[in-house]
Amino acid sequence: MNKKSLLVLLLLAAMLTACSTPAATVTTDVAATEAPIAAETAAPVETSAPEPVTLTVFAAASLTDAFTEIGTAFQAQYPNVTISFNFAGSQALASQIVEGAPVDVFASANNSQMQVVVDAGLIPADTATAFVHNSLVIVTPADNPAGIDELADLAQPGLTLVFAADTVPAGKYTIDLLTNANATLGETFSASVLANVVSYEDNVRSVLSKVELGEADAGVVYLSDSVTSTSIQVIEIPDDMNVIATYPIATVSASANADYAQAFVDFIYSTEAQEILTRYGFISVAR
Repeated sequence: MNKKSLLVLLLLAAMLTACSTPAATVTTDVAATEAPIAAETAAPVETSAPEPVTLTVFAAASLTDAFTEIGTAFQAQYPNVTISFNFAGSQALASQIVEGAPVDVFASANNSQMQVVVDAGLIPADTATAFVHNSLVIVTPADNPAGIDELADLAQPGLTLVFAADTVPAGKYTIDLLTNANATLGETFSASVLANVVSYEDNVRSVLSKVELGEADAGVVYLSDSVTSTSIQVIEIPDDMNVIATYPIATVSASANADYAQAFVDFIYSTEAQEILTRYGFISVAR
């Protein structure tokens, strides 16, 4: 065999050896490659917004301005809540609740009207708590035509006075005030004052309105009412004769929005709400 033939045989042997070598095995981790893809294509988690809620609050007329501002502050924290206020004399509100009016929260200007609703079984007795206090003042038209300077002047003959009816918390407090004053100003003082009353109103805001319009020489309202007016004169009443009004608040048992109703009551005791009440002339309370 010549060298050329030998070389050809050696080349053929080398080629046969290469073809018989097993191919390298490539292992693919399917789980590792599919997991990121699954994460990237998964649908986003949807968080549903709270359902819109209308919260109905029955509140004494004297709370109108303060509660309107408090309502705005509350809604800023609960954007899904709209507050529907019903402001009126507490006796009228209590009557409406007892008669079945849909309501979530009741804020009364005295304990007596709150008790009416409690006695009807519509508010648990241990849930009604005082959230603010108030006091009484005398108001006259801006020009004070009768020249009234102090409580004793209300007994002068010929005056025209406007009071809240004695069925209204403000009216009941006014009677208590006059009774207190008898000890200092004479036992006939209250009778002389009442002889000058020409109109008894069904809520304290009506008293303020008539005095502002000059339809009476004077009236007795809450300090908080006088703060809202710029067309009256305010005459303070001595502390030893004045009456401190107590305002209770509670959620109504049949509330369709019990959680939000309780949230509103809790908010009333917050620093923010108590500061608003104080700014409107109320006396803050610590829970």
